[in-house]
Amino acid sequence: MSDAGKERFEALNVPPAALEQGGTEVLRAVIVDGALHIALRRAFDDPEAWGMLIADLTRHVARIYATEDKYREDETVERIRSIYEAEMDAPTDPGTTSALS
Repeated sequence: MSDAGKERFEALNVPPAALEQGGTEVLRAVIVDGALHIALRRAFDDPEAWGMLIADLTRHVARIYATEDKYREDETVERIRSIYEAEMDAPTDPGTTSALS
């Protein structure tokens, strides 16, 4: 089958520290036709570690928006926190989860 007509997958680069020191990928998130698809590894013995990961991720996202002069860092954090809480209380799409490996 030819690759003609197929969309190209745009993967991110591996972080430099992971290339230099190794590591374990714990989360990959991809948007396909407007829908979120993820691959994840449970990775942590305590699920609270995921809360820390999500908080760290939120701060990284906020810094990116701030460098683009789109929103201030604190404003981005509050916008993310607001929709996160709303989605946790009433998901717009609960999705499905299955173990593949």
